[in-house]
Amino acid sequence: MDIAHIWQALGWPLLRLLGSLALGLFVANLIEALNWTRFLARLAAPIIRVGHLKDVIGASFSMAFFSGVAANSLLAEAYGQGKLTDRELVLANLFNSLPTYFLHLPQMFFITVPFIGPRAAATYVGLTLAAAVARSAAILVYGRLVLPPLPDGCVVCHLTDDAFSWKKALSKAWKRFKRRLRSMVLFTVPVYVLFHYLAVWGAFTAMERFLAAHLGFLSWMTPQAVSIVVFQIAAETSAGLAAAGAMLGAGDLDHRQVVLALLVGNILSTPMRAFRHQFPYYAGIFKPKVAARLIVHNQALRAASLVAVLIGYAALG
Repeated sequence: MDIAHIWQALGWPLLRLLGSLALGLFVANLIEALNWTRFLARLAAPIIRVGHLKDVIGASFSMAFFSGVAANSLLAEAYGQGKLTDRELVLANLFNSLPTYFLHLPQMFFITVPFIGPRAAATYVGLTLAAAVARSAAILVYGRLVLPPLPDGCVVCHLTDDAFSWKKALSKAWKRFKRRLRSMVLFTVPVYVLFHYLAVWGAFTAMERFLAAHLGFLSWMTPQAVSIVVFQIAAETSAGLAAAGAMLGAGDLDHRQVVLALLVGNILSTPMRAFRHQFPYYAGIFKPKVAARLIVHNQALRAASLVAVLIGYAALG
């Protein structure tokens, strides 16, 4: 394997990942240094009060609508400073699933429509959106049951009355950024390289083939619908969409069967891909053990919510 190929396959993607992580980390630190955390949290204050969540969680929730890296970096900073417990960190990360979904919603919808048409695409995307809303709502209910209520005004209680200074804010953000960037690079680079070569050596392909070969529990689906699930597991999401579009166009499946097949494929294929793609950058923001725990909780809740939506849609259909 020559240097040019290594750079194209590994070096450049890793450099882009580190650049994205660094930018998100600096933005998160700068926002906190500027005391914009209170302003952002105020936008989500009525919501997070319901779940007895802290102000930094509300700030992260607001930031997640435009930068998932910045939102997670803000949580990592708060967790490292002892402002969030282990339980609160997990809840905060799970709570951000809704804005994170909205971040990718336009791309998801406009990729899906050309394959399966606007009707099936709207149904499929709408159901996954409902699952995302349900996840955040469940976190609010759980938080209200297990977390102590916050005193009035605590959503903005971290604000100080110090005179504003750009120089002071930038200096504070830069110091925190340099400290976090060092550990981020030390964790992210080896993890990313490891996962890259696991993919090159076929480890993930072998796992996906194993899953694709053991789908006997899908006997309630037609063979055509199962083929969509297999394509989603064994290849990328676009392959499943292409198969769904072909089945729909040929009249082998109706809209409802296509949507059900895509939901099943989504549930079975996403956790492996999410872990493969998310762990390198999560391990750069959090410690690897914490990163793994967050991803496991996130994917477990995501799968549970999609299963609930799938059962409801199948029953109503």
